[in-house]
Amino acid sequence: MTPHDSPSTFDCTIVGGGIHGTYLLQRLLEDAPFDRSDVCVVDPHDRLLASFREKARACGMESLRSTFVHHVGTEPFDLESYAEANDREDELVPTVDYPSRPSLDLFLDYSASVIDRKDLESLHRRAAVDGIGERSGERGLRLETTAGPIETDHCVLAIGHGGRYRRPDWATGLDGVEHVWDGFDPDASVDRTIVVGGGITAAQLACTLSETQSVALLSRHPLEWEVSEADPPWINWSHIERNLHVHPPGSRERYDVISNARNDATVPPYLYDEFEDRIDEGGLTLAQGAVESATIEDGSVRLSLDHGLELLADRVVLATGFEPVFDHPFVDRVADELELARGYRGMPVLDDETLAWHRDDGRFVPLYASGALALGSVGPYAPNVPGARRAGDRITAAIPRRLRSDGDETSAPVCETEASD
Repeated sequence: MTPHDSPSTFDCTIVGGGIHGTYLLQRLLEDAPFDRSDVCVVDPHDRLLASFREKARACGMESLRSTFVHHVGTEPFDLESYAEANDREDELVPTVDYPSRPSLDLFLDYSASVIDRKDLESLHRRAAVDGIGERSGERGLRLETTAGPIETDHCVLAIGHGGRYRRPDWATGLDGVEHVWDGFDPDASVDRTIVVGGGITAAQLACTLSETQSVALLSRHPLEWEVSEADPPWINWSHIERNLHVHPPGSRERYDVISNARNDATVPPYLYDEFEDRIDEGGLTLAQGAVESATIEDGSVRLSLDHGLELLADRVVLATGFEPVFDHPFVDRVADELELARGYRGMPVLDDETLAWHRDDGRFVPLYASGALALGSVGPYAPNVPGARRAGDRITAAIPRRLRSDGDETSAPVCETEASD
C-alpha cells in the first residue's frame, strides 16, 4: 500500500473551505472536544476563502450586503474591533435602518487576520472530495479525495454550488458569452458589454464596468430593491422554528416558505445612487425583456428580445446565478451511496436541531450540512454569512452530545438519541 492509498484519520472533517467551512472549523476547535490534530477542512483551492475572493472581485463587489456582525470570526463584534484597531472605521459603510456593512477589503483583510491568528491554514488539506461512503467495519465515514482517502468519525458538508452556473438556453455554446464567475476577465479591453441579470451581482458588475466602457444591464423584469437577503427576523432561530419547522422536513411547504422569504434577484438600495450616476454619465443603460435569440455578427453579439428590441455588444456577461445545489452531481453521489433521505426537489431531510442528514431507513449517519444544503432547516439565510453562525450553533452542540451519548448511534435515529441525552 502506497502512502497515497493509506487513509488519514480525523475525528471531524469539513468539506469546503469557504465562509461556512472556515467559521465551522473555529467553532469545532473552540466548542467541541477536539484537538487541532483531530480536525481538518478539505478544499481544492490554494487557500481558505479563495473562491469567495475570486467571485467578489470578479463582480466588482465593493462592500458586503451583510452587516459587520456577520463574518468568519467567532466573536460577534470582532470585525468592528479589528476596524477600530487598524484605524479603518471609515470602511464600515452606513446603511439606512440597518447596522453598518464592511467594505470588501476590510472583510477580506479581517478574515485573513483570523485565519493567520488561529493558524487555520495548517488544517487545510488541499484536495477535492470525489465521494463519501461508510467506513468499512467501523462507525464513521470514508472520504475519497484527490490527495488520498480520509476516514473520519464525523463529516460536515459546507460546500457551495461547485462551479455550476445557470446559463440560459440561448447562451449555450455561443462565443462571446461568458459567465461572471467562470473565467471572466473584468479588465479585458472592450467598448461595449451587455450584463444579463437582475440581482445584486449583475448590478455591481454593471456599475463597475460602466466606469470604463458602455454597458447595458438587461433584466427580464423591473429591478427590485431590497436591503438584505431576507427580512432580519429570519436570522433568529426562534423565528425559524415558529415559521419553518412547523412544516414537515423536506416538504414542499418548507421549500415554498423559504422561496417566498428569500429576496433573490434583488438589488440593495445603497446601489441606487451609483446607478443614477452611471446612467447620468452615459456609461450605463437599462434594458428589460427576455432574449429570444442570440447570434454572432462580425465579432459582435446580437441579442434579439421578445418585444422586438435588439442589443449589440462586443461581449455578453451572464450574472444569472447558480444551478440548484440540491441536484449537484456530488450531492447526488453522496446521497445515493449513503441512502440519505431527500424531499421536495431533492432537498436534504435534516434533523432540525442537529443538521444531521437523515438516512432513508432512519439509521444515523454522522454527516451534517451547512450552507445552501441546509436551507430546509436553517431557513432563507442558510447560504449567507448569518447562516454559517446558525449552522455552527447546531452542529457544534450536536457532535459533543453524540460523543457523550452511551447509545448505539448506528442503530437509533438521530432525533431519538438527541432526545435522550
